[in-house]
Order: sequence, then structure tokens, then C-alpha cells
Amino acid sequence: MSQVPLLTEHDETLTFQDHYLRVRHLRHATSEAAGERPTLVFLHDSLGSIRLWRDFPAHLALALGCHALVYDRRGYGESAPFGPEPRTVAYLEQEALLVPAVLRAAGVSQAVLFGHSDGGTLALLTAAQEPGVVAAVVTVGAHVFVEDVTLAGIRVAQQQYSTTDLPQRLARYHGTRTEPLFRAWAETWLHPTFRNWNIERYLPQIQCPVLVMQGAEDEYGTAAQVEAIATQVAGTAHAVLLPGLGHTPHRQDPEQVLKLAVNFLRAVL
Repeated sequence: MSQVPLLTEHDETLTFQDHYLRVRHLRHATSEAAGERPTLVFLHDSLGSIRLWRDFPAHLALALGCHALVYDRRGYGESAPFGPEPRTVAYLEQEALLVPAVLRAAGVSQAVLFGHSDGGTLALLTAAQEPGVVAAVVTVGAHVFVEDVTLAGIRVAQQQYSTTDLPQRLARYHGTRTEPLFRAWAETWLHPTFRNWNIERYLPQIQCPVLVMQGAEDEYGTAAQVEAIATQVAGTAHAVLLPGLGHTPHRQDPEQVLKLAVNFLRAVL
């Protein structure tokens, strides 16, 4: 995908009581209606960051005539390192409680949440607790419960972290945060107490439209995740399995994911 014109980009640091977050604002420079439309808010995955979204947020913002917000969660990218407290089984539920504060600090009153993997789970949890703020949700590879394939995929990633240049590649985006964030992700999901983690009870609280996307060859989840989300949310849901794609369809085939997201969001917004 080519570089996107017609958008202005501004990075800032939002300061909270005990940490700071790096955020990126993408302002649509030619759409007079952008200020009246919901802001696209991108929630990254368990190893993600602002920069790992590449230019996908800009393309979606341009196509829809919307502003966009992308941010590094705590412990990722250029945001503050993790705090001293160890990650718990409920870390995603706890993180979702922070998303509304980020939106308020960034000046976002109405949002379309676009979340990948952990970010997709956060988008669902946020929509459940903030129906007045979240206008729509798009998930890519989100999880609402733990599957054997998920744990197997994480074990493969652990092996790659020990035997390949994966640490160095991640360090390009996370620097000294790389080791703590990888361990927090892998060790939490592989801990025996995490096997029963499940957020399906929150899905009926989601009233907004939801687009549920997942690669048919996703190495971290099966179609059961898609079915669970699409059949249990209270709002309109559209489910798409993408043939031949894995856990990062927006990087493997950004044009297809962009087209699906644009068509869905134009129809519901």
C-alpha cells in the first residue's frame, strides 16, 4: 500500500497518574465532516505498537473521511514501561478499564474501535462497558476464550524467541521493553490458571455493530472465536473468515481487509 497524503500526523505523550502513553493523531486534512464522525481508534496486539500498524490506519481514515488515533499501550513501543505489579489472569479486563481514560485524554468522544488480537479483545470489552462512546467495533483475530491452538502457537513463538532474531526484530519497536512484554504475554497465557479465561459473558452487552475478521489459517485461533463473537453480541454482527491468511491479515493482505472494513463501516455509520 502506498504512502497516504491528505492526512496530518501528530505524536504526543499523554500523562496519567503513574504512567505515560505515546499516541499518534491522524487528522483528515480534506474532510470537513471528519470532526463530526467517530474517530477510528486502533488497539494493537500482544506484541504490537504504533509503528507495527504501518500505514493501515492512515488508509482506513482516508477512505472513510475520519480522524484516527493510534497508541502504544503501557509496556509497549514508546509508552511507559510496565509497572511493578505482575500481570494477572484478568489483565485484558483491567486494560479495558483504561481505554475510556485514554479516549477522554485524547479528546475522543465517539469511537470506532479497530483491534487486532489482544486489541480486538480490548475493543470488545470496551464496547461492552461504554455503549455511549463506541459506535462500532472491528476485530481481527480477537480471542474470547483460550484454545489449544492458541497455546501451541505461543509455544512456537517462545521457541522462535530463543532460537531466531525475533528479539532483535521486536526491539526495533519496543527497545528495552522487549523482554518484559514478551515474557508477560507468553508466561501469562501459558500459565495453568489462564486456561479457563473467558470473556463471553460480556458479549451480550455489546450493542453496536461488530465486524469480526480472522484469517482462516490463524495460528492462534480457530473459527470458534469468530462464531462465539458474532452469535453472542447484541448488535448487528458480520463474520468473515479470510482464506489463506494467518494471524495478521491486515499486514498479509491489507487491501482485502481495508475493503471489508470500509464497506462495513460505511454501511453502519
